[in-house]
Amino acid sequence: MNSVQTRSAERALSGGTWLIVCGAMLYSILTVTPLMAAHTADEWDWTAPILPLVVDAAVVIVVKLDDVLARLGGQGGRWPVVLRWMTGLMTLALNTADSALKKDLVGVAVHSVAPLLLIVTAETSLAYRRAIARAVAALEAEQQAERERREQAARERAALARAEAQEEREHAAQLAREQREHEAALAREQAEREVRQRREEREARERAEAAERAGRERREREREQREQERERAEREATARLARERAEREARERREHQEREELAERERAALLARGPANGKLPEDDARQIVAAAFGAGLSVRSAAELCGWSVGWVSTRYAEHRDPSAAGASLAIASQ
Repeated sequence: MNSVQTRSAERALSGGTWLIVCGAMLYSILTVTPLMAAHTADEWDWTAPILPLVVDAAVVIVVKLDDVLARLGGQGGRWPVVLRWMTGLMTLALNTADSALKKDLVGVAVHSVAPLLLIVTAETSLAYRRAIARAVAALEAEQQAERERREQAARERAALARAEAQEEREHAAQLAREQREHEAALAREQAEREVRQRREEREARERAEAAERAGRERREREREQREQERERAEREATARLARERAEREARERREHQEREELAERERAALLARGPANGKLPEDDARQIVAAAFGAGLSVRSAAELCGWSVGWVSTRYAEHRDPSAAGASLAIASQ
């Protein structure tokens, strides 16, 4: 029997048990409620179904917990047995009490069917569940042993395969080692040939470099000689230019000094005229004002020398101090 069949049997057992329990509970409530109502005060008639419900609830608890314990393979001890038989006997007593009080033996027999069936079903289902649990445990143990045997066989096959693979790897490693040694020998020979070739190439390159270096040194000496000649020519040209520039600057200084002396003499001549008797022409007045400005005379003194007004002379002084203002004044005068 496999696990699917076992679960199917457990479901059938559980379904049948709960069907019998539910039927017995309903029959018990319908049978015991009138008895409780007849033996209860009139104002408490509504409490008649409580007692059969309590007893049947205990039956449900017992059946359910027995089911769980049986599935887990556990034992509840003495008290679950006591509770199971006590609830069963209470249910039997409550169901047959009314017929027994009436001395109705047929009624007692009829009403004892459901409680007895409930008691026997509870015990039988518990026994079945425990038997099924033991069978399932045995089946699982057998399956576990079978799995362990298969795993052991698989481990042995794996060990054999590893040993074969190890031998193959060792053989392959030996072949690879021999191949590497052969390749290493070939590589050494090739390396020696390459070393000889590189040495010959290096010697040829050194000879070529020595020849190139000699030619480069010769060209460098020639270039240095040309550079020295060019530098000497440049120095001579620079010295000649310096002399010419010095002579030109000296000549310019002499010419500038002569111009300044001439301007000074002209300015002194203009200032030596003394105060003007009247208003001089504008060009002469401008020359006198420029000479007075250069000599540092006051505006009033310049005005006396040229005969023009102090304001006009002040404007000319401002023009000499600010050439841009002079340009603006000329533009305004031309307009």
